Amino acid sequence: MDGDNKAGETATTVNNLPVTEEALKFPERSSDKQDLAKGKKKEVANSVPFHKLFLFADSTDYALMFIGAITAVGSGISFPLMTLILGDLVDTFGGTVDTTKVVHAVSMVALEYVYLALGSGVAAVLQVVCWNITGERQAARIRCLYLKAILRQDVAFFDIESRTGEVVERLSADTVIIQGVLTEKVGKFMQLVSTFLGGFVIAFVKGWLLALVLMSSIPCIVIASGMMTIFLGKLMTRGQAAYIEAANVVEQTVGSIRTVASFTGERQAISKFDESLDTAYLSGVKEGLAAGLGAGIYMLVLYNSYALAVWFGGRMILHKNYTAGEAINVIIAVLTGSISLGQASPCLTAFAAGQVAACKIYETLNRIPEIDSFNPKGRKLDDINGDVELRDVYFSYPSRPNELIFNGLHLTVPSGTTTALVGYSGSGKSTVISLIERFYDPQAGEVLIDHINLKDFQLRWIRSRIGLVSQEPVLFASSIKENIAYGKDGATLEEIKAAAELSNAAKFIDSLPQGLDTLVGVHGTQMSGGQKQRIAIARAIVKNPKILLLDEATSALDVESERTVQEALDRLMVSRTTLVVAHRLSTVKNADTIAVIYKGNIVERGSNSELLQDPKGAYSQLVKLQRIGRVPEQQVATLQDIPDSSTTNSERHPRQQISEIGTISTRLSETSINDSHSLTGRLGVPSSTIVSDKATADTPSDKLEKFTLRRLAYLNKPEIPVLIVGFLAALANGIILPTFGLLFSSIIKTFYESGHKLQKDSEFWALMFVGLGVASFVAMPLRTYCFAVAGCKLIRRLRLMCFEKVIHMEISWFDKLENSSGAIGARLSADASAVKGIVGDALGFLVQIAATAIAGLVIGFQASWQLSTVLLVMLPLVGLNGYFQIKSFVGFHAKSKKLYEDASQFANDAVGSIRTVSSFCAEDKIVQLYKKKSEGPLRAGIRQGFITGSGIGISMFLLFSVYATCFYAGARFLEAGKIKVPEIFQVFFGLTMTAVGISQSGALAPDTGKAKSAAASIFALLDQKSLIESRDDNGITVENMKGDIEFQHVNFVYPTRPDFFVFRDFCLIIPCGQTVALVGESGSGKSTVISLSQRFYDPDSGNITIDGINIQDFKLKWLRQQMGLVSQEPVLFNDSIKFNIAYGMEGNATDAEILAAAKLANAHNFISALQQGYDTRVGERGIQLSGGQKQRVAIARAILKNPKILLLDEATSALDSESEKVVQEALDKIMAERRTTTVVVAHRLSTVKNADLIVVVKNGLVEEKGKHEELMNVKDGIYSFLVSCSSAC
Repeated sequence: MDGDNKAGETATTVNNLPVTEEALKFPERSSDKQDLAKGKKKEVANSVPFHKLFLFADSTDYALMFIGAITAVGSGISFPLMTLILGDLVDTFGGTVDTTKVVHAVSMVALEYVYLALGSGVAAVLQVVCWNITGERQAARIRCLYLKAILRQDVAFFDIESRTGEVVERLSADTVIIQGVLTEKVGKFMQLVSTFLGGFVIAFVKGWLLALVLMSSIPCIVIASGMMTIFLGKLMTRGQAAYIEAANVVEQTVGSIRTVASFTGERQAISKFDESLDTAYLSGVKEGLAAGLGAGIYMLVLYNSYALAVWFGGRMILHKNYTAGEAINVIIAVLTGSISLGQASPCLTAFAAGQVAACKIYETLNRIPEIDSFNPKGRKLDDINGDVELRDVYFSYPSRPNELIFNGLHLTVPSGTTTALVGYSGSGKSTVISLIERFYDPQAGEVLIDHINLKDFQLRWIRSRIGLVSQEPVLFASSIKENIAYGKDGATLEEIKAAAELSNAAKFIDSLPQGLDTLVGVHGTQMSGGQKQRIAIARAIVKNPKILLLDEATSALDVESERTVQEALDRLMVSRTTLVVAHRLSTVKNADTIAVIYKGNIVERGSNSELLQDPKGAYSQLVKLQRIGRVPEQQVATLQDIPDSSTTNSERHPRQQISEIGTISTRLSETSINDSHSLTGRLGVPSSTIVSDKATADTPSDKLEKFTLRRLAYLNKPEIPVLIVGFLAALANGIILPTFGLLFSSIIKTFYESGHKLQKDSEFWALMFVGLGVASFVAMPLRTYCFAVAGCKLIRRLRLMCFEKVIHMEISWFDKLENSSGAIGARLSADASAVKGIVGDALGFLVQIAATAIAGLVIGFQASWQLSTVLLVMLPLVGLNGYFQIKSFVGFHAKSKKLYEDASQFANDAVGSIRTVSSFCAEDKIVQLYKKKSEGPLRAGIRQGFITGSGIGISMFLLFSVYATCFYAGARFLEAGKIKVPEIFQVFFGLTMTAVGISQSGALAPDTGKAKSAAASIFALLDQKSLIESRDDNGITVENMKGDIEFQHVNFVYPTRPDFFVFRDFCLIIPCGQTVALVGESGSGKSTVISLSQRFYDPDSGNITIDGINIQDFKLKWLRQQMGLVSQEPVLFNDSIKFNIAYGMEGNATDAEILAAAKLANAHNFISALQQGYDTRVGERGIQLSGGQKQRVAIARAILKNPKILLLDEATSALDSESEKVVQEALDKIMAERRTTTVVVAHRLSTVKNADLIVVVKNGLVEEKGKHEELMNVKDGIYSFLVSCSSAC
């Protein structure tokens, strides 16, 4: 306790609840030897010590647990006290000869039952309430700390050890297991142990010799329970590991749904998901069999113990002068204690599961990363000048340690200057930025800022001085305002607006109906590439950094926006140290120094003019490759004058804006309307206005709770033979319990016999108990095994059906926040598992309870219909109470489950964007937002604890009240001569077993409640109809598609932004075999043409035809197989390069075909240079490859498909000049040879000048179209202006 108190004294506050410093401190690494020892220890241990589950309890939790422990003990002792009263009743009935006096004597004893009922009821309420509240509080704290610990890890951890799907699975499933231990099982265990100890104390007081003999059964029970617990713990570990793999498949597939849909990869995804479910299924079946064997052995030992008790109890009455009441008291007290010890076995199983679930979570909590953003140690200066130097750096990625990226790299970036890094894709340019951000540390050499080793700085402080705009901008599923505000804590609205203005984002933001409060969608899917990039630039601008890192910061912008943004960035770079990674050389010609990197070394450096003096130099060659076709010299000269004068005139104003960002104050009078408007969409929580009416109508809370058992049973139809066997075994189990009651009542009668008859009858009944034990040993394993098979197959089937349903939904369905990859992953994980509570063990248990109730009633009514009728009137009170518990639980669980899905998705986004989170030091902000999203489930859980606790307390009160009524009524009937003493006990034990069965149904309430809510949620998902059904085999297929595409008067809005028209009366003809290029500003609708062509969405009006046939008439899967897509931000799966390329032919490509496609895409050389070649894993979302390498793999994937229509959405945007030229030639060759209809979306106009038709799109309309030469001759034309801007830049 001293240690606990000390921990409590040095508590830190997280989630508004104190947490021990132990979880958050930053221990020093003493030596490599110690690290190695720790590593070995972790390999051996797969669970944490039990006391560690309470590591995050605070003083309030300790108080709640103390009260909960005391009341659990009180609740547990009530059962041994009940045996005392029962013993007195037996003696009272047996010892009272005058039946006229029996009522008074029994009334006095029965009154003791009423007192016991009151005490046990109050204790049960406090026990459940206290443990439920503290469990909810501690579980919420563990969730927040786990997310915080994950965000604390270095980037290498995510490259090697952890995946996003695993994090979501641990947050949504593993923490629920731990919560189950803390809320229910610990208190239950204390209650059962106190019952065990109390029973033996009373037994030894009443008859020590008989108690001592009966103690021989305890070791057998303990050994059986212990072995079962250990075995189950191992099986649970395997099962959890198996489903984590499935969770990763869900996260990857749903997170990349556009790529999956485009390449008709649904079948591959389903197959992979199906495979990952096999291990979990087998583990579940073995788990059920092990549990059944353990319970069977336990019941065999228990009933044999009763046999011993009856046989030896008879001898004690004959030879030691025990009364029948004392013998019964000792037998029931000892065996009630033994039963409690056996009932503690599921608690021990839950403890084992909780310890296993906590192991990986706590391992992450205790993991101190080498690069620790939470470490408060390190140098913090007043400010930095911004001198950056990489000195003799050797580096290889942790996931590929044998592939050296840098071999003695030396780079100096003086303070206040701009250095541009250029070179081929994969040469190491982006790696330089990763090292300066300290995402990784070099294996040798130093990274210096102001001549101080980067490792010596406090990591968070130095990152706060560095601004990053990465190659593929990452946005969070919240509003534009919130995304920009990530750049700076406490950013004001005016600072956000100023940053948006400077990044040229203000214009498009103002055009949106909700302005800054517009939600960007999951991964920013509701924004175009250029819009996302400008928001990312604004986020970096608001940070006002000393060092600016731009990794292809303008790659996704159209030429006009690029020019404006580049000017803003140029002004921003003044007096800042700037490092620019660029393939588009026009953006870096004004840099102070340009460094050409080749194979991890700098081969050339100097200014633009200096490097161009060597016509054979590496830089000169890159420039030549990138030059656009001829532009009249006069036009270029004129345009070159314009930016100079505009820069001169406007230079002061933007710089003032930048300097004012740090000091500007909020003007509420001007912004109050906008600010209030933003509250609903502010933290990524969807407001009522964002969710469409249709989405709301799909899953109303009333419908969620109304599901039929018939439908679940139908899904389990293939397992009917197994279920029938399980039902028969459950019936046998059910009959055993009332049979036990009948036998026990007969024993009481036997104990009042004398001499030889007592000895003979006690031996007979002892043999009957042995027979019951054997029957239980056979029936229990059979029941649990059969229902485990049926339940696990149902879970597997439901998960597969839900996954199959999800990935065939239309793309607009995934645009909604509630259908994000994190939320769907949580539902597939938790909901399908919860359904087992109905069809698995619980269904067998309910059948058993029904058999018990029927058999009990038959035994009771056969003995005395009058007394049975009296008791039968009272039994519904217990049943009604259990019903209300279940109903209340379903309601609260349905509401809290949805909120946890939102929190899981938020965590999923944060972990999937770890580089962005780390770069902007947003870890604490993410944790606070996650905590806010978890507050709803926390409150709901606490409230439900009060309701459940009250229900169980009343249930306990009613149970003991029924006992009192039974004996009092029995005494009255005895007095009236309508019943005999043995019949009273026969009715009592027969109907008591029925009452026990009903109370067990109350104990099942949490599982049944979750299962009902989960089943309703699953059916709501399965019942949704996809607006664009890719599984539909109906539709037209043609032998030879030509590829004539026509948009006829198309009107279109995105479903999540119904007030914003993307197209109004849009008309476009794309002739077959021709290349049509779409150019224009970001957000003008270019990428939407591609989305509509693939039927990701359907137009609101108008038609889209291919070869004169409406695309809605084609078989959708076939249609998409005719198209090859290379998107703006290529999505690769966390598998090998070979797998990703073969994905283009649904995984059926030969090695020769893969090799040919890679060569055509100019990817073969870099793949071959990798140590594992085509078997190299690309990492989550392709993070192990550079942007250009990812793009080339994506192009190879599309080429392999041999499409009739090729859709290139900025397909070469991430390539260096030389790679772009080769890939462009390859694409041109494919288009020419195969006469492929090609639609190209491009901002880089040099890539489309040879297109057959260039279409200029502006505000959702075609403004100009024609060949390059034709459009260049249009006076004041938009295209000629864009080309001029590109040349001038």
